[in-house]
Amino acid sequence: MEIKLNLKNDAFLFEAENESGAKMNIDASPDIGGVNGGPRPMETVIMALGGCSSIDVLSILRKQRQEVKGFSAKIHADRREGETPSLFKKIHVEFKIKGPVEPDKAQRAADLSMEKYCSVAKIIEKTAEITYSVSVEP
Repeated sequence: MEIKLNLKNDAFLFEAENESGAKMNIDASPDIGGVNGGPRPMETVIMALGGCSSIDVLSILRKQRQEVKGFSAKIHADRREGETPSLFKKIHVEFKIKGPVEPDKAQRAADLSMEKYCSVAKIIEKTAEITYSVSVEP
């Protein structure tokens, strides 16, 4: 895996590009000179957690032949204050699933993702408490 970062301005706005050419901007906080041109680095970590676990949950539900008509995840993260580096201390992931999905299968899919499959969760759990919840709306 290889990621390239290229500075796009005279401050802290970077364009990150992966090997397949997908791009995203990463920026610093305006407090230190960023221009709100993209998510902060720690926000991208939380985005990665949401993406990794959501892909797992959706994949597991599809293998269980559950008919998912809508899916979203909301992640709330708290960081340690007054510390450098300021690591995450608590993270909560809220999965919201729409469709005729069996709630026990949705919960099992989330359990498997967060406890076994999601590589990002396995990295973050070494320094932060990760909790999650699942709701299903028919």
